[in-house]
Amino acid sequence: MTELKELRKEKIIYRAGIIFLSTWFAASGFMEVTKNPLVWHRTILMGYPPYFITTLGIAKLAGVIVLLVPNKLHWLKEWVFAAFFFDVIFAFISGYSFGGISGLVTPVAAFIFILITYIMFRKINPALRVSFI
Repeated sequence: MTELKELRKEKIIYRAGIIFLSTWFAASGFMEVTKNPLVWHRTILMGYPPYFITTLGIAKLAGVIVLLVPNKLHWLKEWVFAAFFFDVIFAFISGYSFGGISGLVTPVAAFIFILITYIMFRKINPALRVSFI
């Protein structure tokens, strides 16, 4: 009974994380694709070329779609989590370079949410667990 409750708790945390991450990255991707002045201007000031911003937005939206597909595409979800980690790492570096310490709050929060959601993803999908022994 305890294992069942634990699994249920992990699924709730995972689903909440997926909803939060999907909202976060969908909003970000949408703003990049639609050339929202707030996002677009700041990213251009950081030195990123316009084609990169649009491509990043499209990739984020595609990643969100993959994450929202239930109980399928597990191997592709692994890649989406990795891509989101890289996006946040680069946002961390860019945020610090552009805004100093105050530019780190959003990337650190995103990193924590991605990490927690990914850990729950691995826990509720035992077939994905890798044993090195």
